[in-house]
Amino acid sequence: MHLPLLQPTDAERVRSILAAAHSMTVVTDGQRTEIRHLDGTDPLGRLHLHPAEPGAGAEHRPSIRMEFTDVAPTPVRDRVRARVTLVGRLLTPYAGDADEGSGSTCVEFGRAVLETPDGARSYVGLDELDAARPDPLAPYEAGMLTHLLDDHAELVTLLLRLVRQQPAAGTGAGAAVLRALPLAMDRYGITLRLEERRGHHDVRIPFPSPLDDVEQSGAQIQALFSAARRSSHRNTLPA
Repeated sequence: MHLPLLQPTDAERVRSILAAAHSMTVVTDGQRTEIRHLDGTDPLGRLHLHPAEPGAGAEHRPSIRMEFTDVAPTPVRDRVRARVTLVGRLLTPYAGDADEGSGSTCVEFGRAVLETPDGARSYVGLDELDAARPDPLAPYEAGMLTHLLDDHAELVTLLLRLVRQQPAAGTGAGAAVLRALPLAMDRYGITLRLEERRGHHDVRIPFPSPLDDVEQSGAQIQALFSAARRSSHRNTLPA
């Protein structure tokens, strides 16, 4: 019997995407503004989210929508990993601008929506968002994944030894893996994208234990490599 793999909650995923965001699209007063200089600073540090307060005049407050796209840092197929949309109404004028992305804004929170490429959509409330914390690897994930691929590609292939054979939907059993690339990394483990001739599927490889701090990542990643070297199972790429 295999225990279910641990993975971030929807609220944690939203917070992590925001924490690592370098850009966002803001729609208010019918105008779209591209903010491209977040520099990895969590935009919630400049947004004060308040519970919805229905009442006289609430419908006249300007609406605001903030859109974030989570893109894989590695050259995988279909690089968009998720989209996050925050919807609410402005309590103070929007303080950001296209050049600086600075200032502070009060927003009456409506909802947060997390959308994934498979069409799934989930809604996160303000209490969940406040209680969640960004993944400790979120600000560093892009650099860690690109370093792994660019400088240690052979170790990605090594990790395939830890992948149990699972027929991908629509590809049939025994579909040959043409390429394996690191897609994501969080406190619970690494996700690889296995690309086949007619599609792809993702597999999660859990760390021995969840991380509490980025400083623990080196030891956990090395533990995976050691386990892969000891493994007799070989799910390697074709020569």
